Amino acid sequence: MRERALVVDRHRGEAVRRALVDAGALRPDLEILEEGGRLALPLRAGASVEPGWGTVEEREFPPRSVAARGEFADALAWPSERKALLPRAFDVVGEIVLVRLPEALEPFRFEVGEALLGFVPGCRLVGLDRGVQGPERKRSVERIAGGGPWSTRHRENRLELDVDVEHAYFSPRLAGEHARLAARVERGERVYDLCCGVGPFAVTIARDGRAAAVTAVDLNGEAIALLRATLARYAFATPVRPVEASVEAFAPTAPPVERVIVNLPREGIKYAALVAPLVVPGGRLHFYDVVSRDEVDRRRAVVEEQLAPHGRWAVADVRRVHPYSPSHDLIAIEAERRGT
Repeated sequence: MRERALVVDRHRGEAVRRALVDAGALRPDLEILEEGGRLALPLRAGASVEPGWGTVEEREFPPRSVAARGEFADALAWPSERKALLPRAFDVVGEIVLVRLPEALEPFRFEVGEALLGFVPGCRLVGLDRGVQGPERKRSVERIAGGGPWSTRHRENRLELDVDVEHAYFSPRLAGEHARLAARVERGERVYDLCCGVGPFAVTIARDGRAAAVTAVDLNGEAIALLRATLARYAFATPVRPVEASVEAFAPTAPPVERVIVNLPREGIKYAALVAPLVVPGGRLHFYDVVSRDEVDRRRAVVEEQLAPHGRWAVADVRRVHPYSPSHDLIAIEAERRGT
């Protein structure tokens, strides 16, 4: 999302941030960008800043998933011990905010919803997120403030994605990962995006224009319909072929390609034997997984062991994408097939 930014030296960043918050000029729904020795702070439309605070420029901002507890808690007239239970994170998907609450706060969920509705600019609907369930990865959500449908358009990486938070998988926390992986795709590569959800990897890869073909596969027909709606708006989308199918149905007859993505945290590694033959020698396989924080460094050996019966493989990279819970991280695993 391209917006006005106040660019300041890092050593002055916190003081300026607080001043912008006090002036009502800082956008709380967008991430603050780190640029070496400087910070770029997103500004509200029409906000004015004091001379000498920094320079006003434009930047591409990802949506903010994590809000400081104190900012959002200030809207609630609660005792401090109850405020201490508030989550540190909520997700902004287009005009919709999704939040998870501990069991002790569920009786107060409608108060939390109203607080978030007033706190996040442009929010029209707040949902209590009870998690993704079933093979089609549909999210169980309860409306706790606002109105309108669960469908929206979400902006990330200079794209608009059609999303329905109730009926198809999408995570706004992966905007940076969608862009990072798309940048790894080389000219002429063929790509399989398996368990694609509404297709952010596929659309971002197509937007960059180097892939010869992108096949986006998901079992959930509603997710594929949303992907088709997004593709219909973009002339660059012709290399993308949406396919409604399970990995088990798609993989046995699919020809090998240069790059395969499996975005199915906690379960994707179970498909190692099925998807390994889909990668040509010299090609790359990308898994996403949720693991205990003290297990991240050992995950390389586990993945190499899973892939060993299916050709010569080496894990090129294991990296933390973002915290998933107090004790677990979402990680990205990239493996290279080195031969048959």
